Amino acid sequence: MSDDKLIDFGAERSKRIHDLHDKKLGELRQAFEQALPLPKDKKKSKPKKKR
Repeated sequence: MSDDKLIDFGAERSKRIHDLHDKKLGELRQAFEQALPLPKDKKKSKPKKKR
């Protein structure tokens, strides 16, 4: 048998699980952005320091 074709099923499964979690996180982030859009181009002014 050749050792070149060995597959680490644990590593492959962890990558697949990570991709699924990434996808769910992306969907959740999109839903929150639609429900609660973040204000854009809002600049905060810093309070002036008193000496």
